[in-house]
Order: sequence, then structure tokens, then C-alpha cells
Amino acid sequence: MKILLPLFYLPPISWFSEFLKEENEIILEQFENFPKQTYRNRCNIYGANGRLSLIIPINHNGKRVLKELEISDRENWRKLHWKSIKTAYQSSPYFEFYENKMEDIFSFQTNSLVEFNLNALKIIQNILKTEKAYSLSDEYVKNFEGEDFREKFSAKQASEYAMDDYYQTFSDKMGFEKDLSILDLICNKGPESLTYLKNIKTK
Repeated sequence: MKILLPLFYLPPISWFSEFLKEENEIILEQFENFPKQTYRNRCNIYGANGRLSLIIPINHNGKRVLKELEISDRENWRKLHWKSIKTAYQSSPYFEFYENKMEDIFSFQTNSLVEFNLNALKIIQNILKTEKAYSLSDEYVKNFEGEDFREKFSAKQASEYAMDDYYQTFSDKMGFEKDLSILDLICNKGPESLTYLKNIKTK
């Protein structure tokens, strides 16, 4: 089945569970108008004080189409995001195994949000040892023939996906945080991440 997925920054675990389903033919949306406060330019990790949002700042130059959106580098966000990720996960079971690859996400130089997200996706696929194929949309289609997931994953509401608890660095202190960025799963589950993703169900 054809699935139209939004193109996210270090997507949540639920996104990857749909992306990696063998029966899904994945198309990534790049021509939609950019909706604010979504995972297109943010991800959630588990910091020492709980859920922490990392947000890529956008250049407000009047452009609204995702493919044309430009990243703002005024805030040195790459360095800040990597520092936050390292602080959050450096004591997790698998961080050191993937540290160099994850750091490479933030050394990629582009002012295009789409290019940055696609490069990050390539690195995550490499870590997960999967070569799932996908294509990019070539125009905006309001009524997609297939399953339209563009509004499926909310950064503001609880995830509708059912996931088993797994050990997280701070879960002893604050409990399990569901459906964080794929980085959380990778750092805590390592090679078992792919199996975990395949067992996720929608409620």
C-alpha cells in the first residue's frame, strides 16, 4: 500500500514503525505548506528533567513550502542539539557504539530543512541496518490515493501507538517516556531496535 509520510527531524519511534513495514510503499512529502509545532523541525529526547524538545530554527523569509524552507544558523543549534543528545544518552547502553554516526548528523552542512532531514534519515537507516526504499513527492496532492499520514503524528498529543516499555536512562527516576525520537530507542535498545519497531501496534 502507498503511504504518504511527513518528513521529520529524527522522527518518533511510531513514524519508523510505519516507514519500515515491508508492505508499505513510502512516499515522503516535501511540497506541503510547513505546519508549525510539528516533528518536521523538532524531536523529543529523554533528558535529566524528562521529555526535552530539540527544535531546528527556521529562517522566516516568507517561504512556506517545506522543500523551500531554510534553516537558521544564528543560534548554533547543531552544537546545542548534539550537546543535549550526548548529555541525555552518554550513559545509555549503546550510545558509545553509535556516537560517531550520530554526531555526523550534525556535521552535515546545508541550509535546507528537507536535505538535513533526509541526510539524518540516511544515517539512522545505516545504524538500524535497513535499506528501506522510499520516494519523494513531486507535487502537493490534497487527496492522496493511499494512506495519508501527514497529520498522523502529533508533537502535542499522546501517541496512539501501543509500545512495550523498555529501559531508559532516566526511567528509574521518572518512568517510561513513550514514542520519543528514534535516537532514544537506538541508544537504549541497540541492535534490538529493529525487532522492537516491527512489534509496535496502533491502538
